[in-house]
Parts: sequence; structure tokens; C-alpha cells
Amino acid sequence: MTAPATQLVQIEKPVYGGAFLARIEGKAVFVPLTLPGEQARVRIVEDKRGYATAECEEIVAAAPGRITPACRHFGLCGGCDYQHTDYETQLNLKQAILRESLERGGVRAPDDIAVLAGQPWGYRNRIRLALDAKGNPGYRGRRSHAVIPVSECPIAAPLLMQGARAVAESARQFAPALRPTEVALFCDADETSLMASVFVANPAKIRFDEFAHSVAGRIPALKGIELVVEGRASQPARTLARWGADSLAYRAAGFDYRVDHGAFFQVNRWLVDALVERVTADHSGALAWDLFAGVGLFARRLTGGFARVVAVESAPAAMAALEANLSGTTGKAVRAETAAFLRRHSKAARPDLIVVDPPRTGLGAESSALLAAIQAPALVYVSCDPATLARDLRALIAAGYDLASVTLVDLFPQTFHLETVVHLRRA
Repeated sequence: MTAPATQLVQIEKPVYGGAFLARIEGKAVFVPLTLPGEQARVRIVEDKRGYATAECEEIVAAAPGRITPACRHFGLCGGCDYQHTDYETQLNLKQAILRESLERGGVRAPDDIAVLAGQPWGYRNRIRLALDAKGNPGYRGRRSHAVIPVSECPIAAPLLMQGARAVAESARQFAPALRPTEVALFCDADETSLMASVFVANPAKIRFDEFAHSVAGRIPALKGIELVVEGRASQPARTLARWGADSLAYRAAGFDYRVDHGAFFQVNRWLVDALVERVTADHSGALAWDLFAGVGLFARRLTGGFARVVAVESAPAAMAALEANLSGTTGKAVRAETAAFLRRHSKAARPDLIVVDPPRTGLGAESSALLAAIQAPALVYVSCDPATLARDLRALIAAGYDLASVTLVDLFPQTFHLETVVHLRRA
């Protein structure tokens, strides 16, 4: 396709990943920062055999849902995708994407896809920023890998940006030899405790305790900070030094969860309680498995309704916290890869409920087959990728499960990311 400098296109629908579909001479063209129903003048920036990507040069006819973005960095920063439309429209877009992803993957979507949503701003309890050559914190750009310095991040808890600025200022003024490349920050829901990880490409000789005290002087909520050398192809990341606490207590779903440096925890501080309720409600019995358990967010709640709960996790950063969070309950932490655990326990006592919360890659063929063979009467699948969810659901449904309910959980407002909770039961 030989394209002129710009072309007028009609935007048809959203696609997973943040762009929107248009067509030029029948060829699919993906255009970010537009909306269905709009006419836009676009410039092709990449032309492949099966599709093209384009940048919007001008909105000729705007959709009713178009609004002025709340963040001055939107469009340059690569962190958000949907700030140019109102929140109701965002939820409608995500429902359409989820429904199409399921049906494209061979799963008949239910007529009713429930939606669980909360406040669309200030929700993130965790961010990771890069630092540019001058030490300014920012996010990677939407159009390139370059660091876009940011002065605000409206989707993050305010304490996180305060922490990022404190790290950057202390590094510039106190430890110029440190030259951090990135900083990761995590706070509790009410912004009273903060943990920070400072990443460097090469270790530098600095007095880390003095640096940490400098950061804490600027941000009193800081409970702990670590210095980490970035991982490379031949070597994993490694922690060089730590100051303060190794974990914080995160109040969620009626319990104070221990969350250690680097451990996974759900990112939306407004929806954690509701997510736990949606996953675990109305389930009880003799035995439950929580696979990909993290620090035990779901497992801890399940211990209130099951005589035994087995929480399986492979990440070293999560294990100590998982054990602590299940201490004194009916739960037991097991360190194992999910597939290996399922292989070992395929003929063990059948659980009444299995909860799975895999990474974006999903369960995969082996784990899906092993789960299907165990034939637990109830299975809850928590997914962060609709395409791999559809693939795995197709296998589970073929093996005898039915969809009891599908819930879109909008843990990531203003972005294309979406979470899905699917309840399945044996047919």
C-alpha cells in the first residue's frame, strides 16, 4: 500500500493494546488516540504486509465521548491510552474488547458481562519510572523508548510521585555517582507507608545509609529502600543494599497483608477489596487451591471458608510474605511452579475450588489440561490478558466446564489493560 502523507479514515472500533481500527483500501490500520465513529486524518508510520499503524494528525469529526485529557503529559507519555474519553466510554470500550477477544478465541461470551469499577484517578499503589540523563523521573514515551520527564501522574497515588521526586533529588544532590536508571515505588492504600527500589546499571561506591536517610528526610512515609543492580541476559537483578524495613503492611479485605520488596500485589488501591470479594464470595468446603498465589491475597480470605487452603507460588520475593500471611490459619504455602504442582497432585484429594491468577502468558496447554483432569467442581480464573484467557477457557470448556459468570474488573482506568474474573463450574 503506497500511502500519501495523510489520509482521511473512519475509525471503526477499539482493539486490545490501546489503538483503534480503521481501514484503507480494505487493509487494517491501527490508530491510537482516536475513538469509534470519528473521522481522522492519519499518517502511516509503519506499513506491514497484513496491517499498518498510523498516527492521528487531525480529528475531522469527533465522537461525543471525546474530552480534554486530565494529564498534561498524555499523548507523549506511554502510560495511558484512554484519557481522551470519559470513563463511561472507557468501560464500554473495554467490554467490547473483552467480548470480541473471547469470541475470537472460540469462547461464546455471555450476554451479560458484569463490570466492577471504582474511582478512575489516583488508584495506582505501585509505579516504576525511568530517570533521564539529568536524573529527572519519567515514563517511556508512547512513540519511542525515550524517557519523558513527568511532573504529575494523575492515575497514581500522590505519595508515589512525591517519593520519585525525593529519590531523584537525593540522587542528584547527595549521590551523583549513583546514576539510577529506574525507581519503583509501592505504597499502602492510605499512603502512610512507602517502599522504594532504586535500580542502577552499575554498582557505585556510595554511603547507601546516608542516601536512604536523605530520601527519608524528604518523604517521611518511607519505610524501606533498596539498591538493585539491573538484571542482564546472563545475570538476574541483585540487591546490593537495603535500609529500613523489608516489607510493609497493606490493609485489604479485612487483613493486614505483609508485602515484601518486589512481591506482586494488585495495583488498584480502590478495588482490591471488591476484587477479593468477587473471586472468593460464596465459596466454601474442605479444600481450596490458590495457584499463582503471590503474597496470599485470595488464599488468606479463602481460609475463612475452607478447612484447608493450599497456596502455590514460585516467586522467591513472595514466599516469606505468603507464609507470614497464612500463619495461624488453615492455609499452607507451597513453593512450586504451577505446572509442576499440578503434575504432582493430579491424583491427590480433589479440591472443592481452584483459583488461578496467572501472568499475561496465561495457563498454557499443559496446565489447562492438568486442571481439567483434576475436575474440581468450581474454578475461578483471574486474568490480565483477554487473548490468553480465551485460549485457556476454550480448553477448559472443551473439557467439561461451563461459564457461570464473567466480570470485567477495571483495575487500570485510563489504560487499555483490563482484568477479568471468570467463574467456571463443571457441566
